[in-house]
Amino acid sequence: MSGSLSAIPLFRQALDPKQEAKALDRLAKDPAIKRQMEAYKTAVAKAKDLDSALRDPRVLNVLLPAMGLGDQVGNTALARKALTSDLTDAKSLANQLTDTRWKDAATTLDLKKKGLDALRDPKLLETLDKGIRELSWRNGLDERATGISDALYFQESAKNATNAYHVLGNAVLRRVVTGALGLPDEFALQSVETQAKVIERRINLKDLQDPKKVQKLAERYLVMANMNNSTTPSFSLPGFGQSSGINLIL
Repeated sequence: MSGSLSAIPLFRQALDPKQEAKALDRLAKDPAIKRQMEAYKTAVAKAKDLDSALRDPRVLNVLLPAMGLGDQVGNTALARKALTSDLTDAKSLANQLTDTRWKDAATTLDLKKKGLDALRDPKLLETLDKGIRELSWRNGLDERATGISDALYFQESAKNATNAYHVLGNAVLRRVVTGALGLPDEFALQSVETQAKVIERRINLKDLQDPKKVQKLAERYLVMANMNNSTTPSFSLPGFGQSSGINLIL
């Protein structure tokens, strides 16, 4: 099942907590995920120090995806520096990167303070295990309709974006908003200030605090992402925009 017609009901079904819980319980028995987690535990147990742990692909292949940074697997040097940043220093790498997911992950892990022990913490192991299972579930949804995992992330995290720069600074939020608005790839070539002004003109950022309006924007993104036409027009689709309750100025 694929395409924009199936994406919306699939997304709405995935928003049901019972559906997610059922899927995660099923994936708890997945042998591939079990092997991945065992490899992680072995690697951090044998690591001599934090730096060596963060150089080990067995660690990063779990840590980054579970922290919402699956697209950064392979960026070992960046991961080591960003995740161990001193967040009290405004000039530290995590604070300087435009992609705020790194800062979020560094805050959650607190590696600068806790060191290698943080990666061995039983509570973190539970978080990582759940994160990997959740990622596997969402990847499966993406195979059925493009963009479902992005839409789910957006539904959860849009409330954290209180200005256009927060949207532009998060790769997934940016992808959903620009996709929903039908903005072309060339949009990224403009200055950040210009991009922010466009976002502020096209959506009412206060709507990101309203779960119902966030859902409508996420669904608009899914429609645009699953359109058969390779060109993405910038116009209001039936059921979206002002009439749908989200303040899109198109």
